[in-house]
Amino acid sequence: MSRIGKMPIAVPAGVSVTLQGSHVTVKGPKGELERDLNPEISIAQEGGNLIVSRPSDSKLHRSLHGLTRTLVANMVGGVTQGFDKTLEIVGVGYRAEKDGNKLVLRLGFSHLVNVVPPPGLAVTIEGANRIKVVGINKEAVGQLAAEIRALKPPDHYKGKGIRYAGEVIKLKPGKAVGKGAAAK
Repeated sequence: MSRIGKMPIAVPAGVSVTLQGSHVTVKGPKGELERDLNPEISIAQEGGNLIVSRPSDSKLHRSLHGLTRTLVANMVGGVTQGFDKTLEIVGVGYRAEKDGNKLVLRLGFSHLVNVVPPPGLAVTIEGANRIKVVGINKEAVGQLAAEIRALKPPDHYKGKGIRYAGEVIKLKPGKAVGKGAAAK
């Protein structure tokens, strides 16, 4: 039995869950999320909890059991607390600015880079070098953060670029100068 899949999902007060076959709708104080899940995995509401169960121990059902439970738990968590990812910009002259809804990045290119967040996501700037992506859909928050990071990934020699907050970049040593180079 999946250790994650067999854990019940607590539904807090103020959150309503609607189950229609394999379609799940979760409404809460921060918004509403909908998702179609695999119809072979069943979800039942018992009291204030959601129970996810699988029909057999086949490899497919075992792999979908924990996944389905985690997806539904993320939906419930998203409409109650929401999710966020913080990015840090490291480098001389690299900075982020807000222009209305869009994010304007100066990343050492000859042009400015504009990022427009999709509906349901918000981007805030903390100082000149911290970007916070906020939303109720965990996948969308992570995707937008990954797209922003991919614009200028951290350099492995100087550490310049966009990184996740708390991400450790192992810097490579620079070019070693040998004894013979100084004599010439």
